[in-house]
Amino acid sequence: MHFSTAKGTAHPLGATPDKSGVNFSIFSGHATSVELLLFQNHDDAAPFQVIEFDPYINKTFHFWHVFVEGLPSGTHYAFRIDGPSSVEAGHRFNRNKVLIDPYAMGNTKSVWNRADAWGPQDNLTTSMRSIVIDTTGYDWEDDQPLKRPMEETIIYEVHVGGFTRASSSGVAHPGTFSGIIQKIPYLQELGITAVELLPICDFDETEVLRTVDGKPVRNFWGYSTLGFFAPQAAYCVKASAGSHMDEFRDLVKALHKAGIEVILDVVFNHTDEGNQFGPVFSFKGIDNSAYYLLDSSDKHIYSDYTGCGNTFNCNHPVAEKLIIDCLRHWVRDTHVDGFRFDEGSILSRGEDGRPLVHPPVVWQIELDEELAESKLIAEAWDAAGLYQIGRFPGDRWAEWNGRFRDDLRRFVKGDPGLVGAVASRLAGSADLYEDDGELPVNSINFITCHDGFTMNDLVSYNAKHNEANGEDNRDGINDNLSWNCGAEGEAHDSSIKTLRERQIKNFATLLMLSRGVPMILAGDEIRRTQMGNNNAYCQDNEISWMDWNLVDRNRQVLRFWKRMIEFRKSHTSLRSRYFFRGQLNERGLPDVEWHGCHLNSPGWSDPDARALGMTLAGFHGEEDIHVMMNMHWDMQDFEVPSLADRRWFRLVSTADSAPNDIADPGTEKPFDGEIYSVEGRSIVILVSRSRWTPTHSVPKPTSGT
Repeated sequence: MHFSTAKGTAHPLGATPDKSGVNFSIFSGHATSVELLLFQNHDDAAPFQVIEFDPYINKTFHFWHVFVEGLPSGTHYAFRIDGPSSVEAGHRFNRNKVLIDPYAMGNTKSVWNRADAWGPQDNLTTSMRSIVIDTTGYDWEDDQPLKRPMEETIIYEVHVGGFTRASSSGVAHPGTFSGIIQKIPYLQELGITAVELLPICDFDETEVLRTVDGKPVRNFWGYSTLGFFAPQAAYCVKASAGSHMDEFRDLVKALHKAGIEVILDVVFNHTDEGNQFGPVFSFKGIDNSAYYLLDSSDKHIYSDYTGCGNTFNCNHPVAEKLIIDCLRHWVRDTHVDGFRFDEGSILSRGEDGRPLVHPPVVWQIELDEELAESKLIAEAWDAAGLYQIGRFPGDRWAEWNGRFRDDLRRFVKGDPGLVGAVASRLAGSADLYEDDGELPVNSINFITCHDGFTMNDLVSYNAKHNEANGEDNRDGINDNLSWNCGAEGEAHDSSIKTLRERQIKNFATLLMLSRGVPMILAGDEIRRTQMGNNNAYCQDNEISWMDWNLVDRNRQVLRFWKRMIEFRKSHTSLRSRYFFRGQLNERGLPDVEWHGCHLNSPGWSDPDARALGMTLAGFHGEEDIHVMMNMHWDMQDFEVPSLADRRWFRLVSTADSAPNDIADPGTEKPFDGEIYSVEGRSIVILVSRSRWTPTHSVPKPTSGT
């Protein structure tokens, strides 16, 4: 088999098929020779054709290109690239290492042996290969990104593999994009509006990090990208056939039909090639000095602002182009609704590693017309200490609000003197965002995420228990702001079990009452545990997998989450995109009033305060909301505001057991007193309605999943 070639074009980069063949283009500013290797099958030991690029014909500026006439989609390919070998000058060319295409939309690892990507030996027979994928012709059935307003968004952070890999999931293809499709009814009933998928860009799931008790532990989370344009092969059912794009698009289309948006967690801050001791399979062998930040005094060394060995040179013109092209690809070709940028502060570092006032790649993302409707979320810090909450430009960039997480964790576990900070978080964190012209919708509010304790473990462990990771429990943060409620780990005392459930309901309540965009860690709604592991990045097992038996076992906690999500959706005062502005509703009630146990006396400067009250005015006929938060261990009496022509009804009491912990619509009990005694470590929510509103007038919906 032999295909004829033509000059080809520099753009677009990657492998672009059309009816006449395939155009290949790859950037390398310092390469002296480039070869294209074509394989018929994903596991072939040798290519059926090797095409040498003529630098006088197949090169334009720093782009090497060729057109292969008649080559079909589905062909597997890779590159050999040679050039200067001086590591002192920042070069790491090695013709013996077979390289995948950075722009490939699919890769296979059928014969891949990571160990062979080190050293001087040729690794042709054990290399990864890229696949020519035609993105045209997919039947989208008129699907488009949903464009839901940020203030109406409720995010569910989920790991594609871990969500359905357990046998209890009952899906046909566990741990795949297809598996999530089967669980869409569960997501719909829970009420979330968006899934934020941990990295689905191709990573090396075969990488053995170390051996623990005779068993290998591997990269599970996927925060070490090797292919930015390619869906992870391990999440596909038929990856070897080049089904990557279609299987992922099937998931996006199905979620959109269910009204659920798709946000991708993208990792542009570093790659899987590591530091000077890492393997060579892509950027290092293509043009190391262009794609990575190198130590200015010794270009043999990689600058590591990420804690992962290397730092991607995000504001180099070609690296910036790759990032923008990549984001456009996911929006244009897969219809995703937005992105969360891991260690997003790296995007603001220049080619010397220092933060830029106007980082080109950040501003290009903000201003790009193709990305204009995409949600943008930054993890606004990096491993080198650059912390940029409230600093990303425009009103579209939202940021994970670490202050929200920390303040609410401390408040719920009973730390004193936090009522002012907690009020700021509930009100949208104006102290962090307003001075920069940003709004509550720029704050992603979360109590837990993939990195750290689950919510169940937050109330069950005082210390991390990461022994299974094989790092002598040194990994993961030490200060989790957690409280085990009286026993470490699994509890047998019924009072401790009850308190833990109450604390989870307290967290759920505060998260859903706060202005900003709430994010829930998958499984928190059914008390998923990682058995005290707060850094389960390498645990592709029951520690990280969703145990679907918990849906029945913790059905009442799930019911509470669902009802709180419903409550948030039905009250604009909880999900306004703006800060409180002192507006009065039609009955003269201010949009917010703050209290302690006594009305209008919140105790901002009281170092012992553990009680906070909040009254939110309902506008345009909506209910007023009065919240009493008692994080003291003893019961406390709260004054309740009087209402003209209205009556308070109790919606929530986290101290009560189901179904009295949160009322179904129409079953709320009236409260006509002036003082409400709130149990220790609990929250009560009252809602106001007309005094003539009949109770038990709304049919009780069927509960459960």
